[in-house]
Amino acid sequence: MARVTIHDIAKKVNTTASTVSKALNDHPSISTATKELIKEAAQNLNYRQNRLASSLRSGRTNIIGIVIPSSEIGFFATVVHGIEKVARNHGYNVLLFQSNILGEYEVEGIETLLHSSVDGIIASIAKDTTTLDHYLEVKKRKVPLVLFDRTKDEIGVPSVVIDDYKGAYMATEHLILQGYTRIAHISGAQHVKIFNDRLRGYVDALRANHLTVDDDLIQYGKNSIESGRACMQALLDSAKVPDAVFAVEDFTALGAQQIIKQNGYKIPQQIGLIGFGNESFSPFITPGLSTVDQQAAQMGEEAFNMFLHQINNPDIATESIPKIVLDPVLIIRESSSRRPAYDCNN
Repeated sequence: MARVTIHDIAKKVNTTASTVSKALNDHPSISTATKELIKEAAQNLNYRQNRLASSLRSGRTNIIGIVIPSSEIGFFATVVHGIEKVARNHGYNVLLFQSNILGEYEVEGIETLLHSSVDGIIASIAKDTTTLDHYLEVKKRKVPLVLFDRTKDEIGVPSVVIDDYKGAYMATEHLILQGYTRIAHISGAQHVKIFNDRLRGYVDALRANHLTVDDDLIQYGKNSIESGRACMQALLDSAKVPDAVFAVEDFTALGAQQIIKQNGYKIPQQIGLIGFGNESFSPFITPGLSTVDQQAAQMGEEAFNMFLHQINNPDIATESIPKIVLDPVLIIRESSSRRPAYDCNN
């Protein structure tokens, strides 16, 4: 059976092949009514667009590359979902690469995406990344690049982040309002901006509420369940056992919760606990984990819209690099609600 071409569609609706081509590629010069007529005819004729030929003509592949540290972390999976949701509405497919939190894999991923001739890259920098040369290479090749969550301002590209400082401040202040006074923090690697911002938010919330910042109550972990367990045990073994813990993210909080319970402490009566990230498991552990939601789906949508603006305006000159900062949302559950009068949100 002969392959259906744009000439067959043109004959079907009594127009030109050029008009059909423009309509199928959503060219703005073609009216909505004509586009719908042509697309309906194409569907009825079982037309399949030759994407290779189309990309050669347009210089675009309609593929966007995404680099994330890990697909096992619900936050990143939700960001990708947000990107895909908007991308599909604009005719883009997604090519996903996960760095497994390793800088060398991230470099490999960026190189792979560039060799695949993606139209742009949306990425979150791995915590172990020590060089930014691969991102600077993307800029050098004039491939649209957008960073989200874990970013580096010195790269000089558009980015979407959550206000990590504000989220940490809110989490710590919530614990203070619940009557906790010896609040510990399990932090992460301080060369990663988001972890440093969360540490600063914790410190400033204590100071603003006239509580002492005690270095003995600050642990630096590796953002994992096992790290959370180890850091929490160190806090419990110290001379200054905390009465609450703000963990830098939910997996760390989960590990901390396990150790608190294993050591016979009651949550939240004796030790309160709050995480960061609102991972999918957070509402379902016992007690439910209080946390900070990072607006992951919206972050993904905003990141794609930033990419789309770049690719549709390749010659645009901007005096400042656009940066979207989303507001964190405090999610209060049982793990930090020591005062019965305080309402809990699911």
